[in-house]
Amino acid sequence: MRTFLLERKQLIPRKPEDVFPFFEDPSNLDRLTPPGLRLRIQSSVTDKIKPGTEINYSLRWLGIPLRWRTVITRYRPPTEFVDTQVKGPYLLWHHTHTFRSVEGGTEMADVVRYQLPLGFLGSFVHTLVVRRQLERIFDYRAAAVSSIFEEQGSASAVETPGVTL
Repeated sequence: MRTFLLERKQLIPRKPEDVFPFFEDPSNLDRLTPPGLRLRIQSSVTDKIKPGTEINYSLRWLGIPLRWRTVITRYRPPTEFVDTQVKGPYLLWHHTHTFRSVEGGTEMADVVRYQLPLGFLGSFVHTLVVRRQLERIFDYRAAAVSSIFEEQGSASAVETPGVTL
């Protein structure tokens, strides 16, 4: 079973303690997700995440309805949290979010380790579809984060790109 890795970094022109509260609020996840996925949070234990917080989502991938449940397995404000899938489309989904103070603001990093079901067939589907779609989702997320934090700092907003999945 192959483990895949997705890594992204982004500079946000704010301090980590000003950035982290946005990301620890599960209701903001839909603002960071392409509309075509039709992500809906079904339930969340708290308004802010903490260790053990479970979040249930529904979404559509290639028109297929999916249910997904993650749990917050690590929570170190304002520098890091980890969400891990406990039920969903992946065999493994371990997403580490880090926020590091750097010159000019906060370096936000996402590191996702994931595995697909179906062995060789899963690896083949990853090559054909999944890898590119995850990259598009994280491209959308980066544009949304830029737009959101620019809105907070100025009157003009940058529109986030549309992503077709």
